[in-house]
Amino acid sequence: MPSLMEKSPLGVFQEHLAKGQLAYQVCLDDNKPFFYPRVVAPTTGSANIEWRVSKGLGTVYSTTAVHYKGEPPLNVAMIDLDEGFRMMSRVEDIDAMDVKIGMRVKFRVHPGDAKQAPYPVFTPAGDGK
Repeated sequence: MPSLMEKSPLGVFQEHLAKGQLAYQVCLDDNKPFFYPRVVAPTTGSANIEWRVSKGLGTVYSTTAVHYKGEPPLNVAMIDLDEGFRMMSRVEDIDAMDVKIGMRVKFRVHPGDAKQAPYPVFTPAGDGK
């Protein structure tokens, strides 16, 4: 019998991440994509939803740098994915202060570890292709 995590929206999302995919949901009643994973669509309240896989390209909508004493700054960014949904993440492989609004980024999976499941992050996409 599958565990609750395997059947839950979060479990499905994690399964996609394990395959290197960024999954999101779309309400089939109004054809609007949404993120984070849910049981019902946030706008319509409908359970008529399906999973899709993003191409993983997006644009930084907003960004901020978080400073902890004695550590380099970390960025927190809102990313607008090309499929029409927005998610919070971070941009890696670049100094936190160099992440800019409008920057094109591409998805990759941060592997996580024994205490944390894999999670989505982004890196600069260059020309966005």
